[in-house]
Amino acid sequence: MTTFDKSVRWTRSLAVGSLLGLIVLGLAWELWLAPLRPGGSWLVLKVLPLCIPLAGLLKNRMYTYRWVSLMVWLYFTEGVVRASGDRPPSSWLAMIEVLLCLSLFAACALHVRLRLRHAKDKLMTETEP
Repeated sequence: MTTFDKSVRWTRSLAVGSLLGLIVLGLAWELWLAPLRPGGSWLVLKVLPLCIPLAGLLKNRMYTYRWVSLMVWLYFTEGVVRASGDRPPSSWLAMIEVLLCLSLFAACALHVRLRLRHAKDKLMTETEP
């Protein structure tokens, strides 16, 4: 296995793990750990958009990695706002959300960069005489 394959597999695992972490955190946060209302709140529905790209990441689709790296900033913003405005334990959960968003963004950006560089290198070697 080449270094490229290991790097791509690692970034894919980090992206999927971070996305799953955000889904689990969002569910636990809004249903049990620190819901806005006792017994849970409708804010739990915020995890539904996170479930959509999961299949694309698992199938290793480049387009999914690209748009997830943009969508994650909505959750990052929510985390920053709630980390600075909510009381513990909600503020602690928001800080975890921020860290998961940063790791998801970094994994997606690095994954796309590695795959594009590999495709460019492959194209260059095929066109050389």
